[in-house]
Amino acid sequence: MKRLFRGGTVVGPESSKKTDVLVKGEKILAMGENLDFPDAEVIDVEGKLLFPGFIDAHTHMDLEVSGTVTADGFDTGTKAELSGGTTCIVDFATQNKGESLAYALERWHGKADGRSSCDYAFHLAMSDWNEQVSEELAQVTAAGIYSFKLYMTYDAMVVDDRTIYEILARLKELGAIAGVHCENKGIIDARVAEVMKEKGHREDVSDYPGTRPPATEAEAVGRLLKIARCVDTPVIVVHLSSKEGLMEVRRAREAGQTVYVETCPQYLVMDESRYCLPDNEGRNYMIAPPLRSKEDQEELWQALREGEIQTVCTDHCSFTTEQKKMGEKDFSLVPCGMPGAEERPGLLYHFGVGQGRLTPEQMCRYLAYNPAKLYHLYPKKGAIAPGCDADIVVWNPDTEWTLSAETQKSDTDFCPLEGTVLRGRAEQVYLRGELAAENGEVIKEYCGRYVTAQE
Repeated sequence: MKRLFRGGTVVGPESSKKTDVLVKGEKILAMGENLDFPDAEVIDVEGKLLFPGFIDAHTHMDLEVSGTVTADGFDTGTKAELSGGTTCIVDFATQNKGESLAYALERWHGKADGRSSCDYAFHLAMSDWNEQVSEELAQVTAAGIYSFKLYMTYDAMVVDDRTIYEILARLKELGAIAGVHCENKGIIDARVAEVMKEKGHREDVSDYPGTRPPATEAEAVGRLLKIARCVDTPVIVVHLSSKEGLMEVRRAREAGQTVYVETCPQYLVMDESRYCLPDNEGRNYMIAPPLRSKEDQEELWQALREGEIQTVCTDHCSFTTEQKKMGEKDFSLVPCGMPGAEERPGLLYHFGVGQGRLTPEQMCRYLAYNPAKLYHLYPKKGAIAPGCDADIVVWNPDTEWTLSAETQKSDTDFCPLEGTVLRGRAEQVYLRGELAAENGEVIKEYCGRYVTAQE
């Protein structure tokens, strides 16, 4: 079957052009002005922007953490992603202590295969390191996984500096890369203990951000980048939240290092005042790193304007209000994470493009082109060009819609930005040439496929 998208403006990473797009089956076949194919279904997209299908390269679906499991598995989570314009996610298959990498991947395929409504790939989050795992990495990369994750905090996942060095050195040999959660565990543990010592309890969520101040992120970013410099390999700083952390990245880049940076919409549109909401509602906004100050927000927006940040991903890690109440008497027991899969493109367009902070081309880079390039999904994903998958988002810049728990696809019972009115929305979402979602409603379910990295 052929579809001809006529009259729209195709948005690329560097420029945009009004041009027709011909899709045959699952691929983009041709592009040009005034295309005419008698046997093609014509789709009038006059006045609309055509983005490549968005990629969310940081999600946690069906993750066992903090004594519970995230509210969204691949079923509801990928529907939320697709409804907003995301056609591919990269989730973290997680290796627990004592597990092989192959076992972790097998488990995650069991969670995702047949349950995903958008395409999906995997990073591998590593917690255990030994000679067997080192050898196994060669098999994993040969099978098409080139990105890995390391944690500098969390008891169940933390790796020490020597382990970080050895893993980075091994990944360098294999042409792979690591993204790292950067926070100083020792400072966090000490601060959490101080709250109990000073108050005799840890019930007040307003105390939470003080246990993970920006300096904990900055110290860990700086330490990671020094380790990476010793190995002489690029790394990715994931979910960067603070000006202080960004300053460490700038220093390393000035010294000649290659550092990639990811941030998330929550750090761009929400701030730490949420932790002071009445009745400890701030539990719903507990994420790690925490929400920061308005000054940090503006610094991140400026970094996006200047191209200092490469990707904007969600860190979608959803919990219900009931799950968040696990920390009702002790905020350190609250499972950290928030939903964000559905609203990410809308937030970046409304608060970025719509308010003059970003161009549509930058939005294309941060949500599609850059993650596709960084995570070896390009040229299959990340662009509208002949030969690419026909993942196309028909974006209506004039549509107004309201964020609401009542209408969201995520399986959580609250919306962090409840009532926020956004201008600009994915009117139609095509997954490999098939209309899969329209105006926030999923039309084709469970058509997602596993995608491996392109060498």
